[in-house]
Amino acid sequence: MANRQLAAATISFAACFAAWGLISAFALSFGEMYQLSASQTALLVAVPVLLGSLARLPMGLLTDRFGGRRVFTALLLFSAIPPVLTTMVSSYAMLIAIAFLLGMAGSSFAVGVGFISPWFPKEKQGVALGVYGLGNAGQSLIVFLGPLMAARFGWENVFRGVSALLVTWAILFVTLAKNAPVTTRPKTVASMLVLLARERLAWVLSAFYFLTFGGFVAFSIYLPALLRDNFGLTTADAGFRAAGFVLLATGMRPLGGWLSDRIGGARVLSIVFFGAAPFALLLAWPSMPPFTVGALGCAALLGAGNGAVFKLVPQYFPAETGTVTGLVGAIGGFGGFFPPLLLGILRQRLGIIWPGFILLALTSIALGIVNGRAFLRHAGAQS
Repeated sequence: MANRQLAAATISFAACFAAWGLISAFALSFGEMYQLSASQTALLVAVPVLLGSLARLPMGLLTDRFGGRRVFTALLLFSAIPPVLTTMVSSYAMLIAIAFLLGMAGSSFAVGVGFISPWFPKEKQGVALGVYGLGNAGQSLIVFLGPLMAARFGWENVFRGVSALLVTWAILFVTLAKNAPVTTRPKTVASMLVLLARERLAWVLSAFYFLTFGGFVAFSIYLPALLRDNFGLTTADAGFRAAGFVLLATGMRPLGGWLSDRIGGARVLSIVFFGAAPFALLLAWPSMPPFTVGALGCAALLGAGNGAVFKLVPQYFPAETGTVTGLVGAIGGFGGFFPPLLLGILRQRLGIIWPGFILLALTSIALGIVNGRAFLRHAGAQS
């Protein structure tokens, strides 16, 4: 039963993330359609991340309160609306508004974690949530396959097809899904908000996810435009490379969860944070070979870090997993919102982007130090 629920949630997550990635997949096409500047394109791809971030906290609260089955079904149905509306817009302003609504699909991660965690014992939650994280692949598939399908069927039909997929799967999900048995009464929203206000570790985990998931999202949505503008790649080649980044990061997420089950999430995060810094510095090198190495290294480590963070969430907050996941996911989503804007502004105003990658390296080192003090010391005391 637990594995069936995991499979159902993972497919739901993938479907939502495919919708969430639509704007990113067609950002270059929209840029040409509306003659957008670099900063306007960056804003367009970042806007869905904004609502996806803001909505994760209330969606996590709702999942703890009402159960993942109902909340996930409602989210799938809502997420089917913006893709259809996108085919009807006629201006950049309207497109921005619809892109913002499309961000609701990005809140799906908080729902799934709260839905899945109660089905598995603590010693298996790292792997289970890592497998669930494979739903990130929905975004890479739409980034890679979307433009190819659009060339044959038209971009409007791709958007309509994703909408139809969401509605169809919502019907199947509500039929197959079942909430885990619970022995405690759901907490009130007020009590869950009080928890977030007093729990320092929840905010520390949020900072970790700001880098690991935020970095993943930022690269996945902005990498096609960055590769085309800075290295002269074609749209198809840039999309293919971006899809490779997402697939590698997604594939490393279960490995990060598996390692966390065995050596502890804090130890995995120590490797991630200190290991990501030199790869981030390679991204600042204006040459394709070192940039590629840096991007792939960051993909592997950020993906593993995502799995490690969500080993620690249910470990430290077993009774409030959905709520804390909502907070952590919201802050993590903001981590994906700001870097594309920063890189777009740097490129448009100064003609360079390397300071952004230097900032990434410094942030990674700083979080590695925080992890050592907040979690790694505690993990060492327990071993």
